[in-house]
Parts: sequence; C-alpha cells; structure tokens
Amino acid sequence: MKKVLLGLIILIILLGCNSKNNEPSGIFLGGQIVNPSSRNVTLYQGTNIIEMLELNSDLKFKRKYDSLSNGIYKLEHLPEYQTLLLEENDSIWVRINAAAFDESIVYSGIGASKNNFLIELFLKKESESEYLSSKYSSDKKIFQKIIDSLLLEKKKLWIQMDSINKLSPIAQKVTQAAYIYQYANIKERYALLRGSQWTPEEDSLFFSYRRFLNFGDNDLAFFDPYVNYVINYINQNALNPGESYFKAKETTDFNIRRLEVLDKLINGRLLRNNIARAIAFEEILTFKNHSQHELFLQYYATVNNSPSYLSEVLTLHKDINTMGYGKALPKIQLQNSSRLTVNSASIPDGRPSVFYFWSQTQMNQYRNSLERVKILQKQHPNIRFVGICIQPFNALVDQIQKMMEINSEDQFALIDFEKSSKAWVLTLLNKSIIVDGKGIIIEGFGNFSDPKFEKTLNNL
Repeated sequence: MKKVLLGLIILIILLGCNSKNNEPSGIFLGGQIVNPSSRNVTLYQGTNIIEMLELNSDLKFKRKYDSLSNGIYKLEHLPEYQTLLLEENDSIWVRINAAAFDESIVYSGIGASKNNFLIELFLKKESESEYLSSKYSSDKKIFQKIIDSLLLEKKKLWIQMDSINKLSPIAQKVTQAAYIYQYANIKERYALLRGSQWTPEEDSLFFSYRRFLNFGDNDLAFFDPYVNYVINYINQNALNPGESYFKAKETTDFNIRRLEVLDKLINGRLLRNNIARAIAFEEILTFKNHSQHELFLQYYATVNNSPSYLSEVLTLHKDINTMGYGKALPKIQLQNSSRLTVNSASIPDGRPSVFYFWSQTQMNQYRNSLERVKILQKQHPNIRFVGICIQPFNALVDQIQKMMEINSEDQFALIDFEKSSKAWVLTLLNKSIIVDGKGIIIEGFGNFSDPKFEKTLNNL
C-alpha cells in the first residue's frame, strides 16, 4: 500500500512539473545597440506600436511579453528597421551596430535561427541587386533561368536550415515566403519593364508561377517581400495594353486603377487595407498631382475600411497643404551644435535658406550633400545652406564635423523625429526645403540631389 501511495505521489509530482513546463512562457526580447542613432528602439506589429523601449546606460534594452501573438513584427531604431519573427517561448537577444544597421544584425538565443536566416536572405538580396539590375535587358527566357537558379539556391539553404531547426508551421511559411516572393517580385518587376508587348501565350508561360502563390495571406500582410510582390502584381494588372509603367505610375488615374485591381483581385482585410494605404501614400506624396488628390481620396475611402488608415492618409494630405508655397514653415524643435534646444523659426536670418537633410547611418549621403553645398554656395553666396541631421547629435558627429571643417552654426538636429518629420513631411533624405528670409516657404518639396534643383535657386 505504501508503495502504491509513493507511486501516486511521484506521478502527481511529475505531472505537476510537466504542466508547468507546458505553460506558455511568453516571449523575451532584448539586445544592445552599438553607436545608437537615438535612445530608443520600437517594436511594431503591423503599423501599431507595441512598445518603445529606452536604451539603458549600457545601450541595452530588454522586455518580457506574456501576450504577444505569433507572427511578424518590426524592430525599429530610427531611421532603420528590420523584420522580426516572434513566437511563443522565444528568448531572443539581438546585437546591432547602428552605423551599419542591416549588415551588423546578429540574433542569439531561442528563436534566433529563423531570424538570422531572414537577415541572411535580406543581405543576399541586397548583394544581388546590382547584378540583377544589369540583367533586365536580357531576353525573358535567359532572365527566368537566372531567377530560377537563384531561387533554387535559396531553397537548398532553407531545406538545410529547416532540417536543423524543425520550424513551426508559421516559421516555415514566413521563411519560405522570404525567398519565394522575393524572386516572384523580381519577375513581376521585369514584366513591368519589358512585358507590355507580350502575347497571351508568352504571358501564360512567364507568369505560370502565379498559380502557386497566395493573394490573400493575412499572416504575411506586413511582410515586405510578400507585400512588394502583391503591389507589383497589382501594378501589372492595372496597366493598359502598351502603356509605359514609368509614365503611368506618376498619374492619379493609374493609382485609382490600382485600387480597382486591389478591390477586385486581393483578399484578406489586413492585406487589402495595408496595400491600399501604401498606394494612397505613393499618390499623396506625388506632389505634382496635388490638384487631383481629392478625387483619389474619394475612391480610396470606398476601398479602405480601416478608420485609422483613412485618418492617417487624410492627415498627410492636410500636412502637405501646410508645406505649400507662401505658407510659414511649421515650427519644430531643433538641437544646435552646443546641444541647446532652438525653435526652427529662429533660423532664418534675412537671407533665403535651403534646408537639406542627412542621417548618421548614411554618412556617404552626408558627404555627397556637403560637396554639393560647397558648389552651390559658390554659385549662390546670398543663400544660407542649413544641414538638418534626423537624429540628435553625439560625440562622433562632433568629431566628424570638426575633421571636415564644417560650420557648426549651420548644422542642426531633429529632437523628435516622429513629430518633426510629420510637420515637415520628411519622407526621403534627399528632400530639401527653401524658405525666404522670414521663413516663408518658397519650395516645400525640393529634391536636393536633382540637377533641376539649381534652377529654383537661380530665381531667388
């Protein structure tokens, strides 16, 4: 009898231990940012912020989550971000050097392998881009062989990785989608550039891969390789026979047609809303179409069923209006080289001013901008050229500017990127803003790297 009781007690203890082991343990995420460009990292699911995590004195962050769903997330350290796949029981540590963001990312811990695989694929895509761009002039059969060869190479890598890690179904889907849709997207891009005169038979042969792909997968609704593919699939179907894609994509009519194709062919509420939002942003940020945006927005409102996305797009449209010719440049808070906070309204000094932008993570772009400033200053000595760093200054920036003998009085930094980029509609680093001596906007959406930009300066 005692042996029976002892056996029952041991069984109960073992079952209790097993039940504890089977309890969800949540998700741990932590890491370290070397050479940070800001003091925070932000975790997103879709377009929703899960949490903004502040770096401590050791430039580290960490957080345990008990209620995150399995799926795709985005880890952002402004102005960069990277995709992250998180699942229950993951315990992931990431190390990033912000000076070389993507190239430096390394994950460790439980759940690291699938994320390191995603980074590996991303970097391979980046390294292949120049090679592939030189092949767009090739015959479609040759181009297809090149893509199929690259696809097979990635498939072998995936099989090897999957056999070692025994991925879950969602991890299998995402990691496979990372290379399958990447190369499907390249084929769609090739067809956009080269396929307008193809016969129906040629279309059928080239696009045969489409029948194996999904056009309504909400699990992938915010996964860049998948979203980019679906957008280019829509682009292809929105083109009229014989129409040039490069000419069409700049028109409001084409973007309305894209929404029509989306409404007809794409399933899945999350995916539809996300892609409609992307199309809307492209249209609203095509500033030369501003007079037609009201027409576009009317159609967008019938396709989109996300109130928050509609509000976001309408707000952007409103913000663009505030950056129009003759308007006072919206006031934002800036940091000067002495680390003091100044109001942007204090910068105009009676001379016309040109604002150009740069990032600490893209120093080559900064150097190119400075070279351009030197040339333009000689041609236009009456104009002040003001550099705006999109991250707060740090000691490394001080050293670089001193070494390059840059006039610190003409250098400022954004204190709050989110608020400032919204106020000035800052979406690209090559943007430039021109104001008169009193801070009144002359050009709110200049392109600092465009040779035509100089013509605007000649009229000042």
